[in-house]
Amino acid sequence: MGRNLLDKVWDLHTVRELPSGQTQLLIGLHLIHEVTSPQAFASIRDMGGRVRFPQRTFATVDHIIPTQSQARPLADPLAEAMMAELERNCAEHGVTLFDAASGRQGIVHVIGPELGLTQPGMTIACGDSHTSTHGAFGAVAFGIGTSQVRDVLATQCLALARPQVRRIAVEGKLAAGVYAKDVILEIIRRLGVKGGIGYAYEYAGSAIEAMSLEERMTVCNMSIEGGARAGYVNPDDATFEYLRGREYVPQGEAFERAVTWWRGMASDPDADYADQVELDAAAIAPTVTWGINPGQSVAVDEPLPALESYPVDERAGAEEALRFMDLRAGEPLLGTKVDVAFIGSCTNGRISDLREAARVARTGQVAPGVRTLVVPGSHDVARQAEQEGLPEIFRSAGFDWREPGCSMCLAMNPDKLSGRELCASSSNRNFKGRQGSPTGRTLLMSPAMVAAAALKGQVTDIREVL
Repeated sequence: MGRNLLDKVWDLHTVRELPSGQTQLLIGLHLIHEVTSPQAFASIRDMGGRVRFPQRTFATVDHIIPTQSQARPLADPLAEAMMAELERNCAEHGVTLFDAASGRQGIVHVIGPELGLTQPGMTIACGDSHTSTHGAFGAVAFGIGTSQVRDVLATQCLALARPQVRRIAVEGKLAAGVYAKDVILEIIRRLGVKGGIGYAYEYAGSAIEAMSLEERMTVCNMSIEGGARAGYVNPDDATFEYLRGREYVPQGEAFERAVTWWRGMASDPDADYADQVELDAAAIAPTVTWGINPGQSVAVDEPLPALESYPVDERAGAEEALRFMDLRAGEPLLGTKVDVAFIGSCTNGRISDLREAARVARTGQVAPGVRTLVVPGSHDVARQAEQEGLPEIFRSAGFDWREPGCSMCLAMNPDKLSGRELCASSSNRNFKGRQGSPTGRTLLMSPAMVAAAALKGQVTDIREVL
């Protein structure tokens, strides 16, 4: 019996098996940002310690940085203090920092791949839930808490339980207007927000193989929303071509040697899995969440599910979601009025996302009364968008083009919902209060769908626009 990628990577990075049954796992790449690192550095300082391998840790600022002006000092004193603290900690411990002044700042899960820091066969950790994004390259990547950030800084290791692997094959061809975001929302809808507990998800099948690396990142990004510890796609020729020539990737002959090794890390054809699931790509429609977790979603032209369709133990949660969202079971989501449209985040803030949204923006003008934000995932994404004229397209249509950052995805910055505003969002979470207002409401969808909602002022079927 062959082995899957997770087991290969896990075994290569195992330092020892612990009495608890966990593995002491070496972390090949550690990514940090300004929110979950200050306490970790303070703890190391209190112990009189140092960062063990500073060359394996890289930092950026993304969560609290404003998107209207990144001029220093920042207008928010708390944000400025957090920025200054990260700068101090990185300078003290010799950690590379990609801040706004470097010209390479961006969301941590955007800059890692674009700089070539993210590579196949790695173990990657970051104090952020959506670290599974990096699994798109054939890495085993997971989010960790602040105490674990401290552990990696101090020892370059973590104590972790090895997850089982569920192979999710999406076979066939996606229809026009259906994107990677729709695929992962359908997977979460089918398997549930707790369905992945104890698992890593291996995404496979002809539809996944046909995706670009940026699309694969979108799928892997939301693995955590399905309860999975990690999500990954086996590395292939598309992976290697994406990485070729990037700053932190081996160059020349060393790159070709790396490709040979990376190729060998892919799951064997006869690999063993704890579970296997198959989806028909052609059956997936443009999808929109209607509730307060990413598993509560429907096809855009589908009525909201009846409460009776839910298992008994889930009905109270569905009823709570409908009440909070001011929606009714059995009614369509199509045509629901939106107040805000947000395009960005580590899920959908890459250049391909902006291109698709701009393709829609060309067709009209933002509806009166709709507030919009288009936020590139990094300075590199912003530069590429500017070279292609995308900001002008968005501005001409009435969208607000911003500086890179996490922005309204989690609203730890000035970009927030107000009151009961309803937001069409390309981000990853629709929890109560997630976008800055305790009563604000969020509908997750693809960037193209967000752009269409902005133009029409309501939830719109992207297939009608395209």
